[in-house]
Amino acid sequence: MPLSPGKTAGDENFPVGSRLIDARLRPHVMAYYRFARAADDIADSPDLAAAEKVARLSAFEENLTQRSDHEAGVVTAMRNSLAITRVSPDRCLDLLYAFMQDARKSRRESWDDLLDYCRLSANPVGRYLLDLHGENPAAYPASDALCSALQVLNHLQDCGDDFRQLNRVYLPLDWLMSEGLSEEVLVSCQAPASLRRVIGRCLDTVDVLLADAAALPGQMTNRGLAMEAAVILRLARRLSARLRRGDPLAARVALSKIDFLSCGLRGVSVVLSRRLFGSQAVSNPKMEARHD
Repeated sequence: MPLSPGKTAGDENFPVGSRLIDARLRPHVMAYYRFARAADDIADSPDLAAAEKVARLSAFEENLTQRSDHEAGVVTAMRNSLAITRVSPDRCLDLLYAFMQDARKSRRESWDDLLDYCRLSANPVGRYLLDLHGENPAAYPASDALCSALQVLNHLQDCGDDFRQLNRVYLPLDWLMSEGLSEEVLVSCQAPASLRRVIGRCLDTVDVLLADAAALPGQMTNRGLAMEAAVILRLARRLSARLRRGDPLAARVALSKIDFLSCGLRGVSVVLSRRLFGSQAVSNPKMEARHD
């Protein structure tokens, strides 16, 4: 799942290596998370110049594919994990390239530009989990849609902090300009109606991505991974709805423990019902979304 700056796995918006994941695979999931977390923290460090960030991330890239006398423990653990699981290092390298982009580029010109960034920063996470579980690559498109949606939701949550603390703007600049806005609107204490329209436009496209992702749990053979995907889908739909009602500049818009519990129970029960009683036991995904 997309990462939130300066957080541990338990603080992320969406489950990371939950108990729904096979116990024998969970250490590999956590190795991947720690690798991504360490790299992301480099990209987000306020104490490092852009060139130093790129140099450190490039060292991660080099050490991931060959041993070195100067490497971080998380890279060693990730390289060993990849050797055991035979998952492609591309799932890690793409993340590094995204974080290098963050060091060099602080604005997203358009929605397509943002999705290109998500292709490197978010989609590899879902593909890593699919590959780790030996799932069919036919599930990649639905997984990509879910991961891109999650990434955009994170950016919408943090749009004010990203600008104030990191000088980054992930909202499409052409959409801001179409509303007569500059990026300076993100320092406001309350989002004006024009910015709310930009956020709503982003959420409209997020909801399309989530609709495309609805088939993902049914495409998976591993029951635990299917359950995790179903839970995350419901959490994403709920967060999208909450962002439509809330104002991320006025206060953080987030999910509660009750949200996690209710979405967790619903996601698990739907997958179990589908596997026990067949597709007839589960309603149309669009109908399901109305209850999330």
